[in-house]
Amino acid sequence: MATPPPPGIYVPVPTFFVGKKAANFDPVAAPVDIDTQVAHSLYLAKAGIKGLVILGSTGEAIHLTNKERFEVLSGVRKAFEKEGFKDYPIIAGTATQNIEETVEQLKGAKEAGAQYGLCLVPGYFAGASTQAGIINWFVAVANQSPIPIMIYHYPGVSNNVKVVPSTFVELAKHPNIVGCKLSHGDVSYHAQIASNPSIDHSKFATFTGLGQQLLPVLSIGAVGAIDGCAGFFPKTLVRLYELSVKNQPTDTEISKRRLLQYKVNSMEEIIVKFGTVGIKEAVSRLRGFGDRDGTRLPLLGGIPGDDAEWANWKGFVDAMEEEEQSL
Repeated sequence: MATPPPPGIYVPVPTFFVGKKAANFDPVAAPVDIDTQVAHSLYLAKAGIKGLVILGSTGEAIHLTNKERFEVLSGVRKAFEKEGFKDYPIIAGTATQNIEETVEQLKGAKEAGAQYGLCLVPGYFAGASTQAGIINWFVAVANQSPIPIMIYHYPGVSNNVKVVPSTFVELAKHPNIVGCKLSHGDVSYHAQIASNPSIDHSKFATFTGLGQQLLPVLSIGAVGAIDGCAGFFPKTLVRLYELSVKNQPTDTEISKRRLLQYKVNSMEEIIVKFGTVGIKEAVSRLRGFGDRDGTRLPLLGGIPGDDAEWANWKGFVDAMEEEEQSL
C-alpha cells in the first residue's frame, strides 16, 4: 500500500541553468546546470528540509524536455545517495495536459529515482471541465503510474481551474493517490480537505503550497508546506513548522511562532509579486546559487527594477536572515 510523503517542510526547488559566461550558454534555452542543482539540493537537505519537489512550477517544468527532466532528477538522486541521504524524499512534478505524456514523465521520474509524482490539475479547458472529468483524468494517471501521485491544485498557473473538496474526497480513495498540494489562499477549502472525516489522512496527506498559511493550516489537519521561501530560508521555515505542531506550547513558544509566521508572511510577498523569478533572485542573492536572471524564455531577466526593487525588501530580508543565522 502506497504511503504519503512524511510530514514537514518541503522545497519546490528552481531548476538551475548555466550562466551567461558558460561556454555552452544559449540565450534561447540555456542548458541545465546539474552541479548547481545538486549543491542547492544538498544545502537544503543539510538544513533540515524534509524533501524536495523537483520540476514543479517553481522548477519551470514546462520549459524542460523529458531528457532534461531525467538529468535533473537523476543527478540530484545520485548526489543524495553519495552524500548519505539515502531514500531522501524526491517528488517529481508534472505539468502536462494529456494522460499518456503525464504517465511517461512519471515512469521517467521513477527511473531517475523519484518516489512520488506531483501532477498539476489540467486546466487548458478549465471553463469546460467538470469535476467528473478531473476525477477520471487523475484516476487514469494513477492507474498507470509506477509511483504514488499527489494532486497539485494551483489555479494561478492552470487557468483558474476549480477543484472542489468533494473531488479530493473521491480521489483520496485511490490507493495510488497519496496527497495534495494546495497552492491557493482558500483556507476554507484547506479545512474541508485536511479535516474531512471522509478521508483517511494516514493515506492522503494535505500540504499547503504557501508558507504564509503554515501555522493556521497545520491546526486544521495539514501536515506541512511545500514552500518557495524555504529554498532560501530553510531553517526558519523548519523552526516555524516545529513550533506550529507542538500540542502544548509554552506562552513563549506561542509568541515566537506568531512572530515567525509574521516574518515569513512579509518575506513571502516577494514570491506573491514575482513568482519563480523572485525565488531565483532570492536564492542567488542570499545563498549564491545560480544567476539572478537564470530563467528560460518567456521569463526574461530578474525582478523588475533590479537593485532598486531588491532594496525595498531589505527590512524583511534582514529580519529573516537574523532568524536563519540564529538557528
